This record gives sequence, C-alpha cells and structure tokens, in this order.
Amino acid sequence: MKSPLSALTRLERLRLQFGESPAREKIAALTRLSRSRLKTAAQVKRLHEILCFMRAYPDSREVLDAAAAMLASFDRRGDLRRRRAALRDTGIAGTAISYPFFWFTAVWLARRWPERLTVNWTDFEKKDELPDLLGLMLPYAQMPVVDEFDYSPREWVELLKAPKESDAAFLIRRFANLRADSFLKEKLFEQFDIPVKITPGPKTPSRTRAGSLPKRPALQSEPLFRGRPDLTREARRAPLSVRPAPAREARALIDLAREAMVTRQRDLDIFENANPADVRVMEFTDGLALAWFGVLPERRLLLETLYGFLILKNGVPIGYGGSSALFGSSEIFFNAFKSFRGAQSGTLFARVLAGARALLGSDTFTLDPYQLGRGNAEAIDSGAWWFYQKLGFRPKDAELLRLMRRELKKMKSGPRYRSSEGTLRRLAEGNLYLHLGRVRGDVLGELSPGEISMGALRLLARRFSSDRGRSDGACAKEAARLLKAGSLRGWNAAERQAWTRWAPLILALPGIERWDAARRRALVAVIKAKGGSRESNFAHLMDAHRPLRAALLRLRGEAATASE
Repeated sequence: MKSPLSALTRLERLRLQFGESPAREKIAALTRLSRSRLKTAAQVKRLHEILCFMRAYPDSREVLDAAAAMLASFDRRGDLRRRRAALRDTGIAGTAISYPFFWFTAVWLARRWPERLTVNWTDFEKKDELPDLLGLMLPYAQMPVVDEFDYSPREWVELLKAPKESDAAFLIRRFANLRADSFLKEKLFEQFDIPVKITPGPKTPSRTRAGSLPKRPALQSEPLFRGRPDLTREARRAPLSVRPAPAREARALIDLAREAMVTRQRDLDIFENANPADVRVMEFTDGLALAWFGVLPERRLLLETLYGFLILKNGVPIGYGGSSALFGSSEIFFNAFKSFRGAQSGTLFARVLAGARALLGSDTFTLDPYQLGRGNAEAIDSGAWWFYQKLGFRPKDAELLRLMRRELKKMKSGPRYRSSEGTLRRLAEGNLYLHLGRVRGDVLGELSPGEISMGALRLLARRFSSDRGRSDGACAKEAARLLKAGSLRGWNAAERQAWTRWAPLILALPGIERWDAARRRALVAVIKAKGGSRESNFAHLMDAHRPLRAALLRLRGEAATASE
C-alpha cells in the first residue's frame, strides 16, 4: 500500500469482509497505519472508528490484538496530538469533552475526576443567573460579601473555591450540599445547563479504551447476518445464560454505561440512577451480551418497571437502550452506536426483545414516536420507521395504517421509490406495535399510566387539597388497614417508601373493598416488591395479579370519562 490514506481506505472497504484472506489484508493495513501519520483530523477519526469496529468484530486473534494495541496507544499518536482541538467532543482518548451533563452524571464525574473538570464559561449561556442562587449555596457567614460586592459569576466562583479546586468541582459540590432532597438538587442544577469540560487524562472516559477484552473472544470467520430476523421467533429465543452481576462487576458495568454516554455527549436517567444491586448480564451467541440495569428504588416509576441496557460485543459497548414495562408489554428504545451501524442492527434488536421477554415477561413491544422520528432528525435520516416496519412492527392508528399501505403500494410499483421526509414525519406521529401473542389493548402506547394515576390525584385533591404534608401518612395508614398489612414492621426504607407512594392509588382502586384476603395479601406483596432490590420481581407479581390489572384499567376508564 503506497500511502497511509490508501491503507485506511482499504481497511474501511474490508470492514464487513471476514475470513483468512481479509484478515491478512487487514493486518497489512494495520501494520502500515501503526507506523504512519495521517494528514487530517477526519482521517484520524476514520482510523479510530474502524479500529473500534475491528475490536468488536475481529476475524482472528491476530487482528484483535493488532487493533487493541493501536487503540491502547492511540492518544500518543503524533497525528492525533497535532489535531487534538479539531477532534474535541469525539470521545477519542486524548481529546476533551464538553457537555451540560445531567445532575447525577456531574456528581459522578466530580467524584471520579474532580481535577479534570472545568466550566466552559464561553458556552455557559445562563451564567448570569448563577449569582441569584449563591445565597442558597454558601454558609451564612459569607452572605455579607455576596450582598455587598458585584463580581461576575466566574469571579465569584474563583473567589469562593479552594485554590486547587476546579471551578466545576466546586459548583457541583455546592449544589450537592444544598439543604434539599435529590429531586430538588437535580432540578436546580439542570436548569442552568452548565457545560462541563473534561480535560483528557490517563483514565478519563473515552470510546477508545471502553470495555475489556474477554478471555475467549468470538472471532468472525464468515459474513455477518445482515438480513431481517423473524422477530416473532427470535424474541422467544432464550439467552444462553442470565446471571446477576456481583457487586464489583455491577459497579464496573454501571461505570462503563455512564462512560458510553459521556463520550458521546449524551446522558440517560437510567444509567445515572442505576442500582448496583439490580444488574443482570445476559449472554448470547457470537460474543454478544446485554447488561441490564435496574433503577434505584427512590427513582422508580409508580406503575411501570424501568430497565436500561448496554449492548456488548466482545466486551465493547456497541449500543444501548431501555425498556419500560407494564401489563406484559414493553416500550423499547434502542440505539446502535454510530461506529457499529450497518453490521447487524436487526440481530441486535432481536436480542434486545428476547432480553426484555426473559427479564420482564413481555409479549408485546411498542416503539414511541420519538424513536421513529418525531422531533428526532437522526431517526428520520436513518429511516428508523421503515427499519422497524420491515421487522414486523405495525401502527394501530387507522390513518397511519392507510398511509403505510399507500407507501408500500408506491414502493411495489417503483422499487426506487423512497418515502419523503414529510411522509416519514407523518408516519412517526404514532406508536408501532409487535404482538408475539394475541393482539390486545392493555399495553403501553395504548394505555396511559397518567390516566391510571389520575384517580389517586383526584382523591388527594378532594381529601387534602394543599395539605399534602399530611396526606402521605394518612393514606399509608388507611391503606394498611384496608389491606390488613399491619404496621409494616420489618420492611426496609425503600419498601416503606413504595407503600407510601402507592397508598393513594390503593384507596382509589374501584371495588377493592370487595377483594378477598388472598387478593389483598397479593397486592401487599406487589407493592413491597416495588421497593425490593430487583424491580423485575414487581413486574412479574403485578402481571400475575389480574384483579389489580382490572381495577387499574377501570380507574383509567373513569379518568378518561371524567375528562370528556
């Protein structure tokens, strides 16, 4: 290969070719590139992306070792160092990242790398509002200074922080010390959209070194299956194994998931609030695994069960998403990371559905409009709606069904026909559904948890009005008497919190006073599981309690009728 650029181009063309001959060519190209320097930032990034892909999908151990070695030293490449500024926010090792991180991610970053964090004051649009909050963030002895002197926000932070403390670490720590619960701290911090810059260091987050090599990597000796899997069959395919992650591994996987977001200038509540006691690893064939993350009890939804997942290929994060489950249905969101798209997206999605079925017992899956393109330009550009339609998902809205059929007819008559951007946006206005069993209506997307909870809201408004401080204890005691739950002695704090949150809903359930003792005991078990270490237990108990489902659906119907 005459030049580094020709070696890079050849490597990209070999991306989806596997076997002995392609492996030899890849090794030759990698050898050339490991000893050469590229001329532009774009070329350096292209090399990085193909190396990440080859680490996840290696032809041979030799290819894997070569790609891994180049990634391990990537931040020391001369071409990267010369173009470090142009590669900012790429997540490549040795480059900076700047983003207005969510509250819990900011706290996590400040604990791990406080000296590497700084405020990006140039991009901090709401910095002038910061002094208004200083009075809540500082000790009372410092208030006369704040009242008397007129400094800029940046000057105030420089004046107040410790000499060796970074400005970002100071602000995050002051927010953390506010006399408020975690929900209020989160709200206050995130309303400022503080852009935090991570200066690269040996162990700061990067896509370059993400994940760890398995002892027995799966080698790709033949072409990847890139066709359309039969989801109704593949979603029923059980994982090879499902195991709880031990504490140390669970924390490492949570860190890996958070780093996967940070390095792509994203954030995800589920990863922010992941519960180390509720991490499961599902192993599939070909080195593919899903790490599932439950949510800390205080951050759980009232009715739905929420889990996030990280998709791993040979230990490398290649995608992520989540599942919100209710009544045996799961609302899924799924995203393959850009470096790994075009390889086996259909297969990955099939494994996600199989994982949700194994973990949560779901037999119906739905995709919300955002995943399909509403307010999501990336989904429109990628043709997400037709990707899922071709896998078997369908709209239930009559108008959208007619539009889909018209588009299919045009495609049949003209193979080159493509739906316009406007048509894709109209199609994305409603949910898509896939039923493994009978088609039913009591599934997420067709029913609204908010409508179900409306009964509890009306009960609280009617009985307590603005005196909500008294409502928690009063409703909890009344619900305990109604269900003969006793004093809840022996329940832990998370379980008692779940009881308090559910109590107004219990009192609003139509017909509950006619339930027999067994049904009432079963409901007590459902609520206790909501505060348990594994929220998936709640999902299964909730689905098994048919009288509870009927009462909740009736409550939803009453709310819908009242709003008409």
